[in-house]
Amino acid sequence: MKHITATSNPPSAPSSLKILTTLSPLTSHLSPLFSVLYLHIPFCKQACHYCNFHFSTSLKQKDAMVDALLKEIELRSEYLVDKRLESVYFGGGTPSLLGLNDLGRIFETIHKLFQVAPDAEITLEANPDDLSREALRGLRANTPVNRLSIGIQSFSDTDLVWMNRAHRSNHARDCIDYALETGFQDLTIDLIYGAPTTSDEQWQENLAIAFEYGIPHLSCYCLTVEEGTALGTFVRRGQQPPVEEEKAARQFEYLLQATETAGYDHYEISNFALPGHYARHNSNYWRGAHYLGVGPSAHSFDGVSRQWNVSNNALYIKALQDSKVPFEREVLTPEQRFNEYLMTALRTIWGVEPLKIGQIDPSFVAYFEQSVQPYLASGTVEKTADTYRLTRAGKLLADRIAMELFLEQNTSGE
Repeated sequence: MKHITATSNPPSAPSSLKILTTLSPLTSHLSPLFSVLYLHIPFCKQACHYCNFHFSTSLKQKDAMVDALLKEIELRSEYLVDKRLESVYFGGGTPSLLGLNDLGRIFETIHKLFQVAPDAEITLEANPDDLSREALRGLRANTPVNRLSIGIQSFSDTDLVWMNRAHRSNHARDCIDYALETGFQDLTIDLIYGAPTTSDEQWQENLAIAFEYGIPHLSCYCLTVEEGTALGTFVRRGQQPPVEEEKAARQFEYLLQATETAGYDHYEISNFALPGHYARHNSNYWRGAHYLGVGPSAHSFDGVSRQWNVSNNALYIKALQDSKVPFEREVLTPEQRFNEYLMTALRTIWGVEPLKIGQIDPSFVAYFEQSVQPYLASGTVEKTADTYRLTRAGKLLADRIAMELFLEQNTSGE
């Protein structure tokens, strides 16, 4: 484990200060990138069976954690050359477990050390059971949060019990009603498909409810079985069935059809937005923007290197009490930069641009254009002007195609 202070951060390259607004398939590739701030809040009421993110179900260290977050923001305020933030994102964990005083202290520190754009996208992830009418009124009146990312997952109690979620379907509906009533119009919700308890009919109902509310942004994820999770243990022991790939593919196909009919742009494999509601934060991450991540397990990227904080609350707090940031850092090789660009860009509406590959290493362009030919021939990848994108059929195989196009280390594209 390595430690740094504010004076020893690696240099980062400047990025645009312009404001990213609506992204469209025709113009989004010309939109500027900007610096973004991510804060990982590592607390949850209980552990969902499928989740492999870093968190603790004990809130005993919450006050000390907030102090540590504030210290890390101070120590790392020079990491981003751009001091103007167009996006601040509270993820986790469950950021909605923070009190108004906690959020107030964090925002005070952010505004002291950064220039937050007047129309910045400020997102708070939240669980439905935390979003009471009173809580939402407090958020609206006392914080600059203007976008809520709500972990609905399903509108079925059967699904929610199986997932070990803390909320139920009535909470899911109530929190959306309360959010809209309170004035939060910029909403995104998470939904999961492919679970053993999620029938095709229930998946269709989940989407229909989202469309009925007019939710402007949807993040829809296929259930995955991760090592180290309760679900992973259940499947390994034969207590739960593995994900049924045919069912998951069928529900994904319905997702593509239903969202298209409802007017959503499918701008990333798992993300769908009505025009004007693309997520600024995630869009810039997928397109290679520089970002600062604070909190235990949070990642940062400066265009040349990637670093990640220790995934241990006690060690994180202790290090920050000593004015040290506990992290590991990796300087990316050209091959790694190519692979990361390919993995993220191929999943998006913006696709892969040989021009950007050439900026990493000119020799990689010929490698990519030769390697992608079988996928063009099979109809899973299409070329439009100077951009390569997945077709509808290719979206079912996104990760596999990307991995098969990866460069091995030290090949230099040969």
